[in-house]
Amino acid sequence: MNTSLTEKYNKEIIPKMKEKFGYKNNLAVPFLKKAVINVGLGRMSQQPNFVDKILPEIIKDLSAITGQKPKTTAAKKSIAGFKLREGQIVGLKVTLRRKKLNDFLERLINIVLPRVKDFKGIDLKNIDKNGNLSVGLKEHVVFPEINSDLLRFDFGLEISIVSNAKNKEEAIELYKLLGIPFKK
Repeated sequence: MNTSLTEKYNKEIIPKMKEKFGYKNNLAVPFLKKAVINVGLGRMSQQPNFVDKILPEIIKDLSAITGQKPKTTAAKKSIAGFKLREGQIVGLKVTLRRKKLNDFLERLINIVLPRVKDFKGIDLKNIDKNGNLSVGLKEHVVFPEINSDLLRFDFGLEISIVSNAKNKEEAIELYKLLGIPFKK
């Protein structure tokens, strides 16, 4: 990883995107705005001592993965069928932009995705019509920052990468040029 994602974008991706889509200006080329990493706590939030023991461990792991402290998300209203109370913590989220986004994406592409068990590539259906890519990981252990020997709780992540592409075709080309592995 001798070149950063920013250098690759400026030197390789902009000229290729301008050639393919006929942009006249570098600023018209789509770029990545942000990445949002979500962790749904679901059933874990029902366990005793959740706020005292489980939640701090998950926050510590997510902070190590993303490089910044996550924000807790609370239930907006009570739902008896799910044993959910208004104000109860149901998830964590982190929004990454600029340098932290580039660092996270480099690690995701080069280290994390190759470590995922039975990984065959990301499906193109994971890109919506606005050009946003959504990836789900069942285990957070695939990140190199997590020591599996000290692991007490296992959780999954949802990663949403938001670009300013005008359509799905532009977004697919941008993600391919960035090096995101798609299914053949």
